[in-house]
Amino acid sequence: MSPFILPILLLGMGLGTTATIISSHWLLAWMGLELSTIAIIPLMAHHHHPRAVEATTKYFLIQAAAAALLLFASVTNAWVSGEWCIQQMTHPLPTTMIVLALALKIGLAPLHGWLPEVLQGLDLTTGLILSTWQKIAPLTLFLQIQVQDPTLLIVLGLTSTLIGGWGGLNQTQLRKILAYSSIAHLGWMILVMQFMPALTLLNMLIYFIMTISTFMIFKFLSSTNISSLATAWTKAPALTALAPFTLLSLGGLPPLTGFAPKWLILQELTKQHLPLTATLAALSALLSLYFYLRLTYAMALTISPNTTPNLAPWRLNSHQLTFPLALSTTAAILLLPLAPAAFAMLIP
Repeated sequence: MSPFILPILLLGMGLGTTATIISSHWLLAWMGLELSTIAIIPLMAHHHHPRAVEATTKYFLIQAAAAALLLFASVTNAWVSGEWCIQQMTHPLPTTMIVLALALKIGLAPLHGWLPEVLQGLDLTTGLILSTWQKIAPLTLFLQIQVQDPTLLIVLGLTSTLIGGWGGLNQTQLRKILAYSSIAHLGWMILVMQFMPALTLLNMLIYFIMTISTFMIFKFLSSTNISSLATAWTKAPALTALAPFTLLSLGGLPPLTGFAPKWLILQELTKQHLPLTATLAALSALLSLYFYLRLTYAMALTISPNTTPNLAPWRLNSHQLTFPLALSTTAAILLLPLAPAAFAMLIP
C-alpha cells in the first residue's frame, strides 16, 4: 500500500465518525457511517490473503445491510412523524428498526455472528481499529436516540453479555476471544445506556484503553493463538509479567481497572429495580473471566518445551514501536485510581 493512501483512509475514517457524532439529522449520520465503512475496507483487504478477502466481503455485506435498514428506518420515521432529527424518535416501529440496525453494525447479540469470523480474518492492527474506533459512531447514535421502552436494550445487552462470555469459552484463537470479549463489553454498555449514559461513556473509555493494550501486546509477541503465548516469556519477560494484569482487568477482576465500570453498572441496575438483570450480568462476567484466566495461565504459568539444553533462546531486536505499547499498558494497569475521578467528571 502506498504511504499516501494510508493517511487518506485514516482521514476518511476520522471524518466519517466525526460527521456521525456531530450530526442531528439522520441522513448526515448515515453518510458518516458509510464513509467510515468505505474507508476501512481497503485496510482490511490490503494483505490479499483469502481469509482477509473473505472477512472483508462479510464485513461489507453486513455493514451494507445494516446501513440500508438504518436508512429505511429513518425514512419511515420521517414519513410517520415528519421528523428527520435523531433526538425526535417518537414512533416505536422505526425506533426498533434503528436499534436493530445499530446492533447489527456493532455486533450485539443475537446479531453478532459476523464479528468473530471477520476479526479472525484480519491482522491485529486492523482488528484493533475494528474493535475500537468503528464502534464509536454507532454507540453515539445509541446515546442520542430516546427509546421509550428500555426492554429491547436490556434484552440485547443481557444476551450480549451471556453470549460474549459463553462463546469465548471454547476458543483457542486470540482474535476470536477478543471478538467475544467485545460482544460482552458492548452488552454491559447497552445495559446501562438508558439509565445513566455517563456510565456507558466511562465503560467505553476504559474498554478502549484495555483493548488497545491487549491488541498491542499480542502484536508485539506475534501471537495469534493460545499455544503461542507459552513462548512469550522468552521474547519479553517484563511485558509477560504485566500482561496478565491487563487481561484480568478486561475480565473485571477486582481491584483492577475493569472492575470499576462493572461494579458501577451493577449498582445502577440495582437502583433501577432490576436485580435479576444485575445478577445475570454478574454471572456472565464470571464466564468472561474464565477465558481471560486461560490466557493468563498460558502466558504466565506455562513454559514451552525446549529441544535444546540451553534455556536462553535467541532474542532478535523488535522493530515495532514500543512507546504506544508502554503507554497503553501503563494506562490499562494504573487507571483504577483515576476511574472515580473520570466518572465524577462525566456526571452532569
